[in-house]
Amino acid sequence: MWWFQQGLSLLPSALVIWTAAAFIFSYITAITLHHVGLALPHISDTGTIAPEKCLFGVMLNITSVLSIATIYVHYKQVHALNPEENRIIRLNKTVLVFGLLSCLGLSIVASFQKTALFVVHVGGAILTFRLGSLYMSVQTILSYHMQPRIHGNQVFWIRLLLVIWCVVSALSMLTCSSLPYTGNFGSDVIQKLHWNPEDRGYALHLITTAAEWSMSFPFFGFFLTYIRDFQKISLRVEASLKGLTLYDTVPCPVNNERARLLSRDL
Repeated sequence: MWWFQQGLSLLPSALVIWTAAAFIFSYITAITLHHVGLALPHISDTGTIAPEKCLFGVMLNITSVLSIATIYVHYKQVHALNPEENRIIRLNKTVLVFGLLSCLGLSIVASFQKTALFVVHVGGAILTFRLGSLYMSVQTILSYHMQPRIHGNQVFWIRLLLVIWCVVSALSMLTCSSLPYTGNFGSDVIQKLHWNPEDRGYALHLITTAAEWSMSFPFFGFFLTYIRDFQKISLRVEASLKGLTLYDTVPCPVNNERARLLSRDL
């Protein structure tokens, strides 16, 4: 059996691969059609103009759905492993809320381009990355409390390093992105898609975009640390029939029907 056939490990793997494909395809399309400059555009810039904005929106919305599924399955796994530990249960519920709100923000970013509705787009980005960073942080704290009985030390340290990488990149991006608004960099700095080396603020733009791309790697790569966890999960669907017909409202004892969904029993 291949590693991606074990349990539900295919779910976080598909999430990361699909997200990387969304960024790469949108970037290549935007560069090929000369809609953005070659020198490290913002991630959102590669999904601002048609046709790449259509591709960017559809693929990131699918990423949002995959993220919701991954976050919820991991929440149920942690809950099942720690049914009576109140501290872990509270942290697990908190991290679920952070994760779901971050997915909502990602869907908003995908659906509202910055050149169309800038405020909505930025609001979605704040939900995505700030709450997503909190999700990663609290999830790392959970890993710490679950070791060594359930989690190994290696998983905790990998997640901690990814959180530090994400936070440092986010702080660098926020610092450099706020500086153009305090100086004389022009009124079109927000909507600008093409940057030239002679433009004022070009160096700050490069640092900001580099930090943004750097932040996205640990942000979505964090889900790769779920692969080993998900190899131990089997998902089933169970239909409980309450009557012999679909229109009969009188309860009737009928045997439950169970079927495997997505994976084998382990």
